[in-house]
Amino acid sequence: MTSIGDNAFFGCIGLTSVTIPNSVTSIGNEAFCECRSLTSVTIPNSVTSIGAGAFSGCSLTSVTIPNSVTSIGECAFSDCSGLTSVTIPNSVTSIGEEAFYGCKGLTSVTIPNSVTSIGESAFFHCIGLTSVTIPNSVTSIGESAFAECISLTSVTIPNSVTSIGERAFFYCRG
Repeated sequence: MTSIGDNAFFGCIGLTSVTIPNSVTSIGNEAFCECRSLTSVTIPNSVTSIGAGAFSGCSLTSVTIPNSVTSIGECAFSDCSGLTSVTIPNSVTSIGEEAFYGCKGLTSVTIPNSVTSIGESAFFHCIGLTSVTIPNSVTSIGESAFAECISLTSVTIPNSVTSIGERAFFYCRG
């Protein structure tokens, strides 16, 4: 098996943990979407792409993305409200639109030096996020990327950034 297809486990509400074999190179769109009981997932180093909405709406508390992954699809971890920490490896070059949208429990995130763009609404409504450091590899911050991050009190934006989208930090009251 080299791939997990689109919608493969969509809505499997009783699924609590998943170990993906190291023969798998891609996780399809919405592969584990709406698996509300899924709290643990092991993604092997063989995986290079995480599809759109792959883990959207899961109950993951933490996730380690292996350094084989080069792209995080749009909505990949959106609405994983229990997610408190995420490690993005330095193999990732782009964080997709709404990748971590609505991850209310996310308190910290480390964006590596490999990332050049942060997608539209990537961290929208991450109300627990208190600080973010954007590395000097990033050239663009998408529209509403950190909007409604109401606990955000510290942001470091490097000189490399040439464009900041509309409402990128909208309603950051912290």
